[in-house]
Amino acid sequence: MWQALDIETWIAGRRSDIDRVKGPVSEIIGRVREEGDAALLDLTKRFDKIDLEEIAVPDEEREAAYDEVDARLVESLVEAEERISRFHELQRGRDLWLQEMEPGITLGVKTTPLSRIGAYVPGGRAAYPSTALMCTIPAKVAGVAEICCCTPPPTSPITLVALDIAGVDEVYRVGGAQAIAAMALGTESVPRVEKIVGPGNVYVTAAKMLLRDEAEIDFPAGPSEIAILADGTANPTFIAADILAQAEHDPNAACVLVTTDAALAGAVGAEVKRMAGEAKRRDIVAKALEHSGYIVAGDLDEAVATVDGIAPEHLSVQMADPLAVINRIRSAGSIFVGPYAAVACGDYASGTNHVLPTAGYARLYSGLDVNHFCRRSTVQVITREGLEAIGDVVETIADAEGLHAHAESVRVRRRG
Repeated sequence: MWQALDIETWIAGRRSDIDRVKGPVSEIIGRVREEGDAALLDLTKRFDKIDLEEIAVPDEEREAAYDEVDARLVESLVEAEERISRFHELQRGRDLWLQEMEPGITLGVKTTPLSRIGAYVPGGRAAYPSTALMCTIPAKVAGVAEICCCTPPPTSPITLVALDIAGVDEVYRVGGAQAIAAMALGTESVPRVEKIVGPGNVYVTAAKMLLRDEAEIDFPAGPSEIAILADGTANPTFIAADILAQAEHDPNAACVLVTTDAALAGAVGAEVKRMAGEAKRRDIVAKALEHSGYIVAGDLDEAVATVDGIAPEHLSVQMADPLAVINRIRSAGSIFVGPYAAVACGDYASGTNHVLPTAGYARLYSGLDVNHFCRRSTVQVITREGLEAIGDVVETIADAEGLHAHAESVRVRRRG
């Protein structure tokens, strides 16, 4: 249950899960492409054991969902939405900015929100209203005109309430790889989108990666994971609690403690064993802990290098001087600093986004934010004076490249 890990083997295992399912996922995508709604209905019956009467969730069902959700939970979702919105508002760039670089040459950037995006909110083992908020609030803040969501049946009233609070326009009761295919390709019921965001299992992640030519995606976001960088000053109970919190997500979740203190690894292992035996989702936790464990580094440099090698989705830094360490970390989805920064705070209500790259992809991608829902176009305003200032440079380089029409397009203006 609590074991020393070989980090290279562990990382390779995280990636291989996605490769393993690409074949069956390709077949699902092919069916949705050819059959549309008929494929969605048949695949839902096959995988979810549900005969759907309609794919879209009607407005009256979304409104009625409030009656099935505890008022305190609704209030908590509203408060979480406010905090998440507030943080993401800080990420908004100017719609247009222009700067005169020199007389006659003004440059800038125009930011345009996407027109229509799709969010995937997992279901099945549990309802994830927090993910509903995280996937859709940044899009709303960015100014996306149409936001739709796919979530597996049976559709959770809690998820419907969260999507309503976030201002989502359409909800469809379809899950898995077929949901990603529906949003990317379009069906009779699900109009296609420009971009798909949201986490999911390896089938969902593989579908996103295979459909990148049809719709832009955020990044591979599969089963949850955490790395904890800690020294001998850390509280083993706090660390074990964070490990259990990630392990209960999914049997394929993974948790890694990287420490310079072997005694701490042992103490954490004892706490993990105790907590796992008391966990309400102990079956899921036990499976996740099969591919979780610890790495004892020889010194801080080795520990930091190990964390960067993992490039974890979540990184908790519990050390005597954490702020001195985090500047040395280059690859992590979201960083939690200090003993009281429980990763669960970022999952729900601190305001940061919990949709993050997994399986080492934090080396290549950043977590979900407002910029994921925008296109940026550079702008140049050039007067006659500006053209004269750079004309010789443009003509000289264009002629050297053999692109003489490029050079002439400048010369003709200078002669005019």
